[in-house]
This record gives sequence, structure tokens and C-alpha cells, in this order.
Amino acid sequence: MERSVDFGHVQVVIDYDTGRVRCLIPAEPGPSTAPRASWGSSEHPAGLTVPRGTWSPTAGAALATVLAVKAAGNRGTSMRRITDAIRTATSTCTHPATPEQAEHAVLAVRRAAWLSPARTACLEESAATVLLLASRRRSVVWCHGIAPDPVRLHAWVQTDDGTPAAEPPSTLLYTPVLTIGDPRD
Repeated sequence: MERSVDFGHVQVVIDYDTGRVRCLIPAEPGPSTAPRASWGSSEHPAGLTVPRGTWSPTAGAALATVLAVKAAGNRGTSMRRITDAIRTATSTCTHPATPEQAEHAVLAVRRAAWLSPARTACLEESAATVLLLASRRRSVVWCHGIAPDPVRLHAWVQTDDGTPAAEPPSTLLYTPVLTIGDPRD
């Protein structure tokens, strides 16, 4: 399944079966000014400080499950396996998570990720958060989006009312391309 977003100066195409991302540039791009690049250290100090929040064995299990799903099988289809796991988990939920429950889950997964020897970024964290909350029959909306200039991808979770959980304000710059678990869909 392919999804794309056209920002005018670039069209970004994501293949959610393979995880492949392509940027298509028009024949005659118009003039544009790129904003200062973000490397995440000022917005989300990943790897620089121990994340706040308590460690939870359930959060560790959810993260381990996501890492196992990602590692199992063909590397070229890991994105599809992760989105399938998210769809399956959200289908078991009976109640929406409150903003506090969602934030607590994100922070617990980030704390577990701090202790994990495997690469853990926004994709793994957000998917593990969905699984953690689904183990308690609570739902959130998983989002995968794109921001332009420079083109960058991000995955996060938000509550049913659209509030991102434990995310910096810059998350609002991302255009959601794929959402899973939105009751309005």
C-alpha cells in the first residue's frame, strides 16, 4: 500500500509494504527557503538523558514484541509486519486511553527502550506504546507522518481527540500519512 504527500517542491511516496520512501521532485521546482534542520537533540533528547517515567515489565515486553516482529522474516517487509501488529492490537481495544494513560505508556516504553540494546526510535516506541495500551484494552491512534524541508518521517501516538502523547510541539509540523486506530476512519 502506497501513500503520498505533495508539498509542492517535493512529493514524498511511502510504500507501507516495504518501508521504501521516495522523494519525487518536479521538473521546475519553485524557490523555497528551508528551515533550520532539526536533529532531535533540542526537541527530544534521545540518548542524552534517561527518559522520565517508571520502568514497567509490560512496557519492556511490548517493546521486545515489536523488535521481534520487526526482525522476523524478510527485512523488506518489516514495516508491513509492524503496521499489521498495530492493526491487530488496536482491534482488541474496548476503551480509548486518556491523555494521562497515553503519556504514561509512552514514557514507560521510552524508559524500557533506554535499557534495550536494540535500536529504538519513534517507529518502535510508538508501536510498542500501542501494544502496551492494547494489553489493557486501551486504544490510541498510531500516526506516521512526513514534514518537509528537510523531508523527515516521524511516528507517534495520539489520543482519540488528536492530542499527541508525550511529544514536542514540533510534532504538529508533520502531515499524517497513515493512521491506525482512529475511530473516525
